[in-house]
Amino acid sequence: MPQFDYIVVGGGSAGCTITCRLVEAGKRVLLLEDGPPDNSPFIHMPATFIKVIGSERSVIYQSEPQASAAGRRIHVPQGRTLGGGSSINAMVYIRGTANDYDDWAAQGCSGWGWEQVLPAFKKAENHMRLSGPYHGTEGPLRVSDTRYRHPLSLAFVKAAQECGLPYNDDFNGPLQQGSGFFHTTTFNGQRGSTAATYLAAVRQRDNLQVRTGCYVEKLLWQDKRASGIQWLTADGQCHEAHAGSEVILCAGALSTPKILLLSGVGPAAQLREHGIAVLHDAAEVGQNYQDHLEVSVYGRCREPISLLGQERGFNALLNGLQWQLLRSGLLTSNVVESGGFACTDGSSRPDIQFHVLPVLVGDVDREPLPGHGISINPCLLRPKSRGSVSLSSPDARAPLRFVSGALSHEDDVAGLLRGVRLARRILRAPSLQRVISEELLPSAAEHASDEVLITHIRSHAKTVYHPVGTCRMGGDAAAVVNPQLQLNGVEGVRICDASIMPSIISGNTNAPVIMIAERCADFILRS
Repeated sequence: MPQFDYIVVGGGSAGCTITCRLVEAGKRVLLLEDGPPDNSPFIHMPATFIKVIGSERSVIYQSEPQASAAGRRIHVPQGRTLGGGSSINAMVYIRGTANDYDDWAAQGCSGWGWEQVLPAFKKAENHMRLSGPYHGTEGPLRVSDTRYRHPLSLAFVKAAQECGLPYNDDFNGPLQQGSGFFHTTTFNGQRGSTAATYLAAVRQRDNLQVRTGCYVEKLLWQDKRASGIQWLTADGQCHEAHAGSEVILCAGALSTPKILLLSGVGPAAQLREHGIAVLHDAAEVGQNYQDHLEVSVYGRCREPISLLGQERGFNALLNGLQWQLLRSGLLTSNVVESGGFACTDGSSRPDIQFHVLPVLVGDVDREPLPGHGISINPCLLRPKSRGSVSLSSPDARAPLRFVSGALSHEDDVAGLLRGVRLARRILRAPSLQRVISEELLPSAAEHASDEVLITHIRSHAKTVYHPVGTCRMGGDAAAVVNPQLQLNGVEGVRICDASIMPSIISGNTNAPVIMIAERCADFILRS
């Protein structure tokens, strides 16, 4: 059996990050990724990420029908390639607020307050123009302004200011509230995933093996200590490798708990139901699922200026040539160029984030509205709804039983209602009215009733691709991992991905996951 110091399961945002740090420290590392390499041009062209979602480089999890979401199944795409989510996301670089991490510490995650996590954010970051107390300039993760800004994105920023959201140049600075353009994980006009930054820096080292197309089935145990990993390859062959020090699970908030359950770690009754021997009864594995949901407010353009049609015919050829030759133009855009953060609940802490797309968008199972337009998407930052993931079968290839819990807490519906009302005000502000002729949905009527808006919310709310929480970190005995990210109840396993978040942070989750991986590497190397 091949011997390594560490086996990292999952080559996504966290997996590439921690692999880099362990390899740099001279450790022998095996990195296993289920999907193919990140060698599609649509990954590296920032604006074409939508072409990757739904391809072999993503996996789309599908929930059970959710009664509170009009009986719909919620579809949650996740990365399935080197770089993971950082290879298929919209590249928005957001950390959340200081309060988010101080809340973690208050929930028993000692050492995870803002003062402790900020150095890890700065260590990871290589910002193109900002430095000082909030930003790093020497890390692997490239953070920059996009080279292209669509006129509809700019119109939103101006219209939001007209509705009381002041311009904010840095949502990761001292104040999150306001409107502006997002910083992005891009460099030189192309995507800067963790595969293109962290992993690329060590890819040729002799002490690293990277294997793609490896579907991990379970952990191997010697008594109650992890000794290695078992996985399948596309030819149906079963493989094993030994980890002398630790196995590090970085498979994400949906796959990491599945691997644990298949390995005998989870709620005992569920494991016995599927004939899996109980190694450790961990009741919270798969519980505490959280995700950000957003709802689109759609406006019709007065002129055909949206992104519609830019991916076809002569436009596609011209845009492709400009990107290939000059690394400039539309394809350098992350599409979700502008947005903002608003306090709609009377507090001083933003509860709504806006993601703005200069095109009419649909969902995995819903075609976009026809024609040219803008999509203003209010997202509820700290939802109270909770879901779960569990096994549907002892067969590792069988899909999960996934309950998203979408909109099951009425406070979440009320929060999105406030966000939709603000989005509709912004759509009607002067700077957007110059380019937008009418609201398409949820209603052309300026004074639509709560009933109309709530119906739209329940029928159109969609994921923002931020599943977290299913392997909760904490200082209590029921927590799945302790504050050093060690799996409770067994030895030789750490979890290093969004599943460890006790509560979701106030913003996009990619940067926080990279921070978690930086800290996990520090815990390992200092132990």
